[in-house]
Amino acid sequence: MTSSWRMTAQIDDIRVPLAGVRTAGQPFAIATLVAVEGSAPREPGAQMLITADEYWGFLSGGCIEADVARHGREALAEGTPRILLYGEGSPWIDIKLACGSGITVLVEPIAADDPAAATLMKGFAARKPVMWESNGRHRSASQGEDAAFSWDGAGYTKLYVPSARLVLIGEDGTALAAAALAVQAGMEVALVTSGGPEAPPFPGIAYYRSAPAKALAEIGIDRWSAVAVLSHDREDDERGLAAALQSPAFYVGAIGARARLDARIARLRGHGVSETQIARLHAPVGLQGFGKAPREIALSLVAEVAQAFHARVAAARSSGESISSTAPMLSVSR
Repeated sequence: MTSSWRMTAQIDDIRVPLAGVRTAGQPFAIATLVAVEGSAPREPGAQMLITADEYWGFLSGGCIEADVARHGREALAEGTPRILLYGEGSPWIDIKLACGSGITVLVEPIAADDPAAATLMKGFAARKPVMWESNGRHRSASQGEDAAFSWDGAGYTKLYVPSARLVLIGEDGTALAAAALAVQAGMEVALVTSGGPEAPPFPGIAYYRSAPAKALAEIGIDRWSAVAVLSHDREDDERGLAAALQSPAFYVGAIGARARLDARIARLRGHGVSETQIARLHAPVGLQGFGKAPREIALSLVAEVAQAFHARVAAARSSGESISSTAPMLSVSR
């Protein structure tokens, strides 16, 4: 028996591979986890993207993905959706779920030129939330607001929000390590290095050489963006930090010793930052308990940003409150 590593399993946002699939003109299927009975590795709303020769994402702990992909290809060939039941009550007794739960998956075949898919990807490129509604045969997509995933037994509604974006201001080893790690974590990454080298340090990131405040304006900081200042007390970086705190960013952090924090806050006040905005500052950046080596600081920062992003989105969806209307929590737990 032979096997291979499925590297595409780690992709959680199907819009990332979907861009290439649509460019190639390939039809595809989306498999959506619409209901869970008991405990399961994924929550309703998790998805897989399936084509004739590849699939991305995961819906369980590796128990069902190959079978879901098979159904996806059959649905593509037939042009009809399928509802699949695994675990408790499933007709496929040879496919076991280690968690002991029952899960329901809707598989829908979609043409490459589907209008709803086009709207979804336009929103993805423009960093706009998109509400997707589908019963497997008919679907629509429109600009959305914060809402929870829902399934009524016949169709589902899912809100796609923009990817978390991490804007890093700095140029040392910590900034480079954080940029590389954030890319691996599936975030959009922008590196701001005023007067830095002409070329970015590696592909896959946006790169700005202008002063931080100007770069933030060029980037267009939105409510799905995080900003971290990783340079050490340069005046132009302080102006960038002030601009970040006055923006809709869900997270703003700065590296630096706690002993110098009061002086930094005084400078921020001098740049017109209000007390409410100053209260949003994470300083020093990162989760506690990590070391001070560049990669360890980077890991603690990216983990803190990811935690804050998911906590804020989850809170907004459960309350119906826009995540732009409240300040990020200084500490969160899941």
